[in-house]
Amino acid sequence: MPVSALYRDDFYLSTCEAVVTAVHDDGGIEFDQTCFYATSGGQPGDTGFLERADGSKIVLGQTRHGETKDIIVHVPLPDQAPLTIGETMVLHVDWARRHKLMRMHTACHLLSVVCSYPITGAAVGEDESRVDFDMTDTIDKDEVTAKLMALVEQKHPVYLQWITDEELAANPGIVKSKNVRPPVGLGRVSLVCIGENSAIDSQPCGGTHVAETQEVGQIHIAKIEKKGKENRRFRIRFGAPVVEA
Repeated sequence: MPVSALYRDDFYLSTCEAVVTAVHDDGGIEFDQTCFYATSGGQPGDTGFLERADGSKIVLGQTRHGETKDIIVHVPLPDQAPLTIGETMVLHVDWARRHKLMRMHTACHLLSVVCSYPITGAAVGEDESRVDFDMTDTIDKDEVTAKLMALVEQKHPVYLQWITDEELAANPGIVKSKNVRPPVGLGRVSLVCIGENSAIDSQPCGGTHVAETQEVGQIHIAKIEKKGKENRRFRIRFGAPVVEA
């Protein structure tokens, strides 16, 4: 059944109380509401644990969507205790992991500002992310890093605006991805906006992000790879660039 995805309105919500509404044959669990992000758009789903009324814990290995985007399934690790429909649980997101993914995902948005080419693919990771661009130009990775860090250090606000499916259809140019279209059918689409009045960027995205660019921290482009005649892969990592001897 459709779930109330609380993270869509509060990326910093790491715990909530919820009632079990379904238990799948493979052990996957559905709740009436959740603060867990489900794998989508290149960002991995949350991990963490469920806390029962008696204080015992059920460790989750992944969070994924069901048959539709309005179904979120929480998948326990093997050999966890079974749950029953109607049971009330407290959900706890692995916050350290989620926050790293939020920082990385925001960094990917900043990269799309610095490199204004159509995006052909992306994957957000805890320690490294990648963004693929439809481009043939040669760009110096240190120059890109400097531009990224300038945006980070300018402390631009990062926030959501909601538009309808119809508004998105009427403005297709705001979509930067060349191959993947934003999910529609839920009645509204979230725009991730950077800068006052979206001065830096605005694009549809259902992932999780930090509230200010400075929170991304130190990042750098570790490598730019040629993945075809018109495709370049940028690898983003946390920390300062590694100085080659």
